[in-house]
Amino acid sequence: MSFNKITIEIVNNSKHQIPEYKTLFSAGVDLQANINQPITISPLERVIIKTGLLIALPPGFEAQIRPRSGLAAKKGITVLNSPGTIDADYRGEIGVILINLSNEDFEINDGDRIAQMVVSQHSHVLFEEVRVLSKTKRGTGGFGSTGI
Repeated sequence: MSFNKITIEIVNNSKHQIPEYKTLFSAGVDLQANINQPITISPLERVIIKTGLLIALPPGFEAQIRPRSGLAAKKGITVLNSPGTIDADYRGEIGVILINLSNEDFEINDGDRIAQMVVSQHSHVLFEEVRVLSKTKRGTGGFGSTGI
């Protein structure tokens, strides 16, 4: 089985290895905290955790920063702006906005896997202004209109 592969330039200013896929069919790579001392996130507090990584995506690609399911389910830690988007023209350090949705403090340590990054291809669209949209069976139904 083969996958589409692209090469992405990466600068690793962290103390850790560059991200890698953990299984053959993984869509994302884990991002690790690159911090000098532990950071405690209190309930409902949000913090930006730096990774020490900088990437150069080719035009037409984005990197999405998503929560790690284990942290979210077991500890209530998630990515606040999920998914966060890294655009192809951004060259700064990747930071992850985490929020603690639990009732207990949570400590982030250097090297902890804090989020995952998925690289996706996207299109730029040309908007064509019209007065009326084409009709569909669903029409304007949204937010539960197709059932629960």
